[in-house]
Amino acid sequence: MERQTKYWTIRELDQKGQQSIKEAAALLKKQELVAFPTETVYGLGADATKETAVSKIFKAKGRPSDNPLIVHLADIEQVPHYVKRVTPIAEKLINTFMPGPITVILPSNEKIATNVTAGLDTLGLRIPDHPIARALLREAGLPIAAPSANTSGKPSPTTAIHVFHDLNGKIAGIVDSASTNVGVESTVVDCTGDVPIILRPGGITREQIEEATGVVTVDPTNDQQTDKPKAPGMKYNHYEPEMPLWLVDGTSAFFQKEIDRLTKQGLRVGVMASEELIGKLHVSNSRICGSKSDLTTIAVHLYDTLRSFQAKDTDVILGEVFPKQGIGQAIMNRLEKAASEIIRQ
Repeated sequence: MERQTKYWTIRELDQKGQQSIKEAAALLKKQELVAFPTETVYGLGADATKETAVSKIFKAKGRPSDNPLIVHLADIEQVPHYVKRVTPIAEKLINTFMPGPITVILPSNEKIATNVTAGLDTLGLRIPDHPIARALLREAGLPIAAPSANTSGKPSPTTAIHVFHDLNGKIAGIVDSASTNVGVESTVVDCTGDVPIILRPGGITREQIEEATGVVTVDPTNDQQTDKPKAPGMKYNHYEPEMPLWLVDGTSAFFQKEIDRLTKQGLRVGVMASEELIGKLHVSNSRICGSKSDLTTIAVHLYDTLRSFQAKDTDVILGEVFPKQGIGQAIMNRLEKAASEIIRQ
């Protein structure tokens, strides 16, 4: 039997907004699940110190329990409370990018529930750069484990409506604070050693991290599936829309040829691409996800665009391939994980 999910709309932290925050925080303190906005995507929060609370996340999302969760904190000063040590590399990243779309992996001091870390001896921590999120975290007074607030394997939610579509009736509450402004999840960086290792590309780019630390490496498995994931998104299928997504890597003429070929086969083709490419194609079912001249616009609209295609009028989505520079690395990481096929010229 489904429960009733409380829904708060908060646009500013006025008296009404503060009261809504208090109500949402009270539910978190009671070991209930509350979805809330961050600058990246909407998160599904639970008290990270209580295994019973955290277990509800896995149940609501249908998420495998060996997939670790990221813990959200309100302030930088809280970081040392949950780890054995803050390494020099982590300190640089924290001071440079927090609050913001970055997660640091450090040795856990075991104050966080073991099902948050999936039994690993490390812990992912981040401080969201969103006033509503931080107000909720401060009011709750708890470290909050919060993966994306969606059905596991589907595109992440960048609006509260996405959360409502996936989780209404399964969680205690949803805090609606409009759309997120980064659009892809945080960059996850292993800071346990002397050199930072990017485990998942995200809102902070490799180039930005390199500028801050002087050196950075990328885990070779972050575009593959791995048996023991160190961070979310490294083992299971993610971000998949309702119907197959095929990436098309080639010229606009090649893209058009693929549209025509599939249409002749009787398939209802949808196209997700930049405004530059859409302008060169002849296709009736298309969605512009941003501009290729500014990949941040692609990141912001990526998940919403994937969710906008419906199985009732689309059999296959053809998606554009973007350069893997800057935020493009995170965009392509998500698209390649969501895609069932890549068609190359």
